[in-house]
Amino acid sequence: MSSIFGVCFRVTTFGESHGHGVGAVVDGCPARLPLSEADLQPQLDRRRPGQSLLTTPRQESDRVSILSGVENGLTLGTPIALLVTNRDPRPEDYGESASVPRPSHADYTYQAKYGIHASSGGGRASARETVGRVAAGAVAEKLLRDWHAVEIVAWVSAVGHVQAHGVDPGCVDRAAVERSPVRCPQGEAAAEMIKAIEEARGEGDSVGGIITCVCRNVPAGWGEPVFDKLSARLAQAMLSIPAVKGFEIGSGFAGTRLRGSVHNDAFVLKNNRLGTQSNHSGGVQGGISNGEPVLFRVAFKPPATIAREQKTVDYAGRSVVLAVKGRHDPCVVPRAVPIVETMAALVLADLALCQRRQRREDEAPPAKPV
Repeated sequence: MSSIFGVCFRVTTFGESHGHGVGAVVDGCPARLPLSEADLQPQLDRRRPGQSLLTTPRQESDRVSILSGVENGLTLGTPIALLVTNRDPRPEDYGESASVPRPSHADYTYQAKYGIHASSGGGRASARETVGRVAAGAVAEKLLRDWHAVEIVAWVSAVGHVQAHGVDPGCVDRAAVERSPVRCPQGEAAAEMIKAIEEARGEGDSVGGIITCVCRNVPAGWGEPVFDKLSARLAQAMLSIPAVKGFEIGSGFAGTRLRGSVHNDAFVLKNNRLGTQSNHSGGVQGGISNGEPVLFRVAFKPPATIAREQKTVDYAGRSVVLAVKGRHDPCVVPRAVPIVETMAALVLADLALCQRRQRREDEAPPAKPV
């Protein structure tokens, strides 16, 4: 199973949703970066369950512990181990899933691949797995802020048919996003989104949505040509998040309706550097950052676990009426905002360190013959 992400800034996540705990190991973080649990906890607090009536009632404090790689508040350059203990697991809620693959869950596919699957909560396929990503991504965010002043802000831009319009990616900040439990910075749209989620929950159903993310102050030059393009790495990162079904950057699919004369980003001089007049490219050209804000959107399906009875079959093909137990979100997008931000941070930190290594190699004098 592939649980490793990154090249220069590498992250390995571990743990199951109803096991003893979840976490991550970060390898490749440079030495002497100021770091503590207090730097990581805010993003975990935003992701944790039970934070509002719009989320699962599962009660987890999600307090992170740094087990290694940091001493006296500074990173050592060695692997950083991060652990969050599960405090409120209920594996007994999932007894029926041992014999019945739940609709749109990973029970059947994991069974087909490994001949076994976690008996409760989806195991590694559960959104609880993202705790490790968020903890590791918070390390990456600290690196990006301290070294490059990079700002990453995501917000809920759609829930079901409700869309938020007019949010300015140039100035929106996390304080504005956090004013609403649905994490939409536009007041009227946020109220309609909350209503849509509450209606779905009241009917024992679920609803999907879209998260928009902007990464500001990303310098030009990050990203590798061809297969490791910045846009490709972001797409891989976002599509690896549970429940994600779509990714688009810049103008995305809407750009297909424009002509090239309209879609092209003309270069202009901005503060003594080259910039672009528009940003249909979403800050990436040729797979490499161009210095403009990196702007992308991520589509989340409705959560597969719903309170309604569903007709399905067991592993033997016998008809079953399944009433799924457990505690789950009627809409994942409010809690997925920090997941999107931290996954973006993992991509950018990795490419920043790869660029740094490449520059050192390019500037190094040729070795003298022995």
